[in-house]
Amino acid sequence: MQIDLLIFDCDGVLINSEPIASRTLAKALQDAGATVTAEEVLVRFTGNSESAIRRICTEEYGVEDLDSVFSAWHEDIFPEFARSLEPMPGIEKLVRSLPQRKCVASNSTTERLSKSLGLLSLWHDFAPFVFSADRVARPKPAPDLFHFCTETFSADPADCVVIDDSAHGITGARAAGMRAIGFVDPADPRPGRARILEEAGAVLVATGARELGEALASLQAAQVAEA
Repeated sequence: MQIDLLIFDCDGVLINSEPIASRTLAKALQDAGATVTAEEVLVRFTGNSESAIRRICTEEYGVEDLDSVFSAWHEDIFPEFARSLEPMPGIEKLVRSLPQRKCVASNSTTERLSKSLGLLSLWHDFAPFVFSADRVARPKPAPDLFHFCTETFSADPADCVVIDDSAHGITGARAAGMRAIGFVDPADPRPGRARILEEAGAVLVATGARELGEALASLQAAQVAEA
């Protein structure tokens, strides 16, 4: 058995968007009266879909006028992406070296994907197979988005590998019958990321693009040996 399809998360795996997103969302929440820091936003909101972020804003931070908050956030985040968004270090070279079929499965909205990943040349390594949570009824950690990927490619879930930096993504991949590699940004300030991803069900955890390449090669070699 070979790895047939690689399914990449976007934010925090392909693009270094999470510090920008956390900083700009924190400002929008602060302007709405919430007491929260960018670091707290990074920990609490990263990996969630927009619908989940809205729920957390209301239930945990008492924000009522969500439309105004999100409008202010988008007015800030998208220009900031245009100014300073970059790929994760080393990821472009790795993606272009991988022979398998590839797609993106992200909890971000279609708009955000087009205004973030769409700004970079990496977009063309995946397009048109850049899928958002908008495509399915339930975002990660449900398996729906991963099922959508396999249906699009007519792929067997057992031959798919998901690369994700959030427990939501790892959990969803496992529920879809796929193996998952947890990805950790070497610059991520949050402690215990590898342990969290392992506990969610990651078969391997890689810190940075170099280790991700090694993890994929190890997984492929193990499959060939088993065959």
